[in-house]
Amino acid sequence: MALAVIERHEASPPDLGPLGVWTYQLDVQPMSRSRELAAELDELGFGSLWIPEAVAREPLASAALLLQATEQMTVATGIASIHARTAMTMNAGWRTLSEAFPDRFLLGVGVSHQPLVAGNHRGDYGSKPYSTMVDYLEQMDASMFVGAPPETAPRRVLAALGPRMLRLSASRGQGAHTYFVPVEHTAVAREALGRDAFLAPAQTVVLEEDPVEARRIARRFMHGYLTLPNYTSNLRRLGWSDADLEDGGSDRLVDAIVAWGSLDRIATRIQDHLDAGADHVCVQVQCADPPGLPVAEWREIASLIPSLRT
Repeated sequence: MALAVIERHEASPPDLGPLGVWTYQLDVQPMSRSRELAAELDELGFGSLWIPEAVAREPLASAALLLQATEQMTVATGIASIHARTAMTMNAGWRTLSEAFPDRFLLGVGVSHQPLVAGNHRGDYGSKPYSTMVDYLEQMDASMFVGAPPETAPRRVLAALGPRMLRLSASRGQGAHTYFVPVEHTAVAREALGRDAFLAPAQTVVLEEDPVEARRIARRFMHGYLTLPNYTSNLRRLGWSDADLEDGGSDRLVDAIVAWGSLDRIATRIQDHLDAGADHVCVQVQCADPPGLPVAEWREIASLIPSLRT
């Protein structure tokens, strides 16, 4: 147990540069194509590639294949569910990838959502997600692992929204990954995390300048998330009303959650997160016709990297 504690505190915060990509689209491509696209994202200069866990690929196996296809970028899980595997298995996978790809794998772990846990993992989500996470991290860090150790301390972030989980992210990992949040939450998260912890919000973007069409695409993305208490409770803490959360979200909420419009407007939103305290922003591109493959949009957004200020 003592060794795990030393490793956790000695791990340096990730240095991923200002911009990465968060995408589910690679999961629905043949893996050979996914690896080609990951290599292109790496060449374009993105510092990270975040992959989800829900109803598609197993993220640790997928991360290994994507890491093999790239040379510089970090591959991160956004997020690996603590309900999908035991703490011992999560620990072993984390250390295996961290040893094979030094300083290029970032484990993002989270409590997921009650409907996903009940429907997919057939598990008990429980009534106390925070306590469940604390217990899981204790089990994870106490797990025996006798494989070849990583050369550098493995890195871990937690999916976090509320103040307690954010503080836990700073004390039991390198920081937090936030999702489905407006810029105002990034400032709140930075305050809760403290100055030194890593903060990487995801920012959904739509490169569409027509307001009606842009908000249509945005609401299609937001619809399911506005049924999940983790996200709606967080928005209410920030002062958003029940009316804002109805019918796919008010225009004001849609515009706060999804950055849409010209490339310049997208750049402004990314910079707003960085100015509010983010270390790194991972952009999630929504296409007009899902699932879509936003290669052209990724190439456009990559052009912003040199101008972003951290």
